[in-house]
Amino acid sequence: MSNIKKSGLSLLLIMIMLVTSISPVAALVSDSALDEAIKDTAKYMYKVVDNPQVGSIGGEWAVLGLARSGYEIPEEYYQKYYSTVESYVKTLDGKLHNKKYTEYSRVIVALTSIGKDPSNVAGYNLLTALGDYDRTIFQGLNGPIWALIALDSGNYNMPQNPNAKTQATRDMYIQYILDCQLYDGGWSLFGGTPSAVSSDNVSDPDITGMALQALAKYQDRADVKKATEEALACMSEKQNERGGFSSWGTENSESCVQIIVALCELGISLDDPRFVKNGNALLDNLMTFYIKGNGFLHTANGGGSNQMASEQGFYGLVAAQRFKDGKNSLYRMSDSLKIDGTISGHLSGSGLPGKHKDVTSKPINAPGRTFEDIMGVHAHKNQPAIEALASRGIINGKSENTFEPEATMTRAEFATIIVQGLGLKPMANDKFTDVDAGSWYAQYIGTANIYGIVNGNTETTFNPNGTITKQEAATMITRAAKLCGMNTEVDKGAVRDILAQFIDYVITDDWARESMAFCYQQNIIDQSELEIQPHALIRRCEIAQMLFNMLGLANLL
Repeated sequence: MSNIKKSGLSLLLIMIMLVTSISPVAALVSDSALDEAIKDTAKYMYKVVDNPQVGSIGGEWAVLGLARSGYEIPEEYYQKYYSTVESYVKTLDGKLHNKKYTEYSRVIVALTSIGKDPSNVAGYNLLTALGDYDRTIFQGLNGPIWALIALDSGNYNMPQNPNAKTQATRDMYIQYILDCQLYDGGWSLFGGTPSAVSSDNVSDPDITGMALQALAKYQDRADVKKATEEALACMSEKQNERGGFSSWGTENSESCVQIIVALCELGISLDDPRFVKNGNALLDNLMTFYIKGNGFLHTANGGGSNQMASEQGFYGLVAAQRFKDGKNSLYRMSDSLKIDGTISGHLSGSGLPGKHKDVTSKPINAPGRTFEDIMGVHAHKNQPAIEALASRGIINGKSENTFEPEATMTRAEFATIIVQGLGLKPMANDKFTDVDAGSWYAQYIGTANIYGIVNGNTETTFNPNGTITKQEAATMITRAAKLCGMNTEVDKGAVRDILAQFIDYVITDDWARESMAFCYQQNIIDQSELEIQPHALIRRCEIAQMLFNMLGLANLL
């Protein structure tokens, strides 16, 4: 080879090395791996959110992900969700919240994804709230960001709100977001607002990603385009060597998701060199939080799947796949599902045809009720069930702000939530000598006993402060289910087959086996565990989930 050719080849190699060092090749997740992860997580989501409620967990985000994923879900699933939304909106007279207007936006996005009209939900126009500028921006940046995303998801006209102090326009929301952009190019929840504190002056990837999603449709405006490029540069700088992001000092899956969705909304490839670090692209990072068959972790060292992380991780994958396939983005919904009507003859909360006449649905009387120790960094897998029951006054916390999900439950507490859950009228029966007539639980124990849901531990005593085992809880839940009109009979062969899948089935007591089998058969109790642990004391979070599952099956939520 001539020296000239050698020199040319050397120069070419040097140039390749330089380009590679500047723009590392992404180890982007393969199409087949992405497709498989979406199918697996969709299956998981459909299982764990089998009765979606109105809520930030176990509700709209799960519905959105499933509706936009292309995964085959029975239409009845979405019909039942819509029926639940109608009942919820009716209960609140169309006023979802006085201060958190993202409640309207979240529901609008989910309804749009299934082709439902948010301007007429049980006769209420949910869009109207977003015409109130002052109330929408009250939450900080979340308000205008999600107002834009919701309004643009269905290309809805800006609603006129006759009660608004300041009538909103899209330009006002866009300008609010632009005015709050931080010096580094990103955004934070309260940065640039009168409520800002020093920590708000550092951009946050979650809020920045959402702001970019809201601004994505306005790239024809020079000021928006400039702000977008500055934000992208900021996020590129903040992306770590693993291809992910940290929020509040902790690397987490949700932050990565919001940037993925932002890029897809903007039409930017996920292997864009700006967002590939040390060979790791955004999807590579997100997949490190994925657990096959169990959704997504919140943090890499998490102890198990997290429902909030799973729902966001799922729609992050869906956004990526839709971009890959050249489909409309996650929030551009002209290609939404078209779900017709609600479940004929079974309006949400109406109960089953064979229910006892005294069993009634409990209306929502405390919308948004939650507890500090089941949400946020303490997010609990049973959070949706706990919140759904708490919002109806069926279950309470151990204090105003704490639920203590891992604590045990007394027999008196169990009788109380069962009676509350079935909407039965409390009445004492004076049967048990250890139940004081003046105690807070006397009427609930009496009612539960009168309707055959609970018995005493002897003919004359109830032991109200005693704890409850798993098999005892299953038996009482089964009795309640029968009262709700469900067929709770399971033949002996099926009982054996259902329970034999658990390694400790032989230690269940004979009197509890049919009830245990019924609860497993109906997914009132999760079948994924290896053991039944029939004699283990039931925890408050488990009771909440069992009752929530049963009431959902009985159409009482």
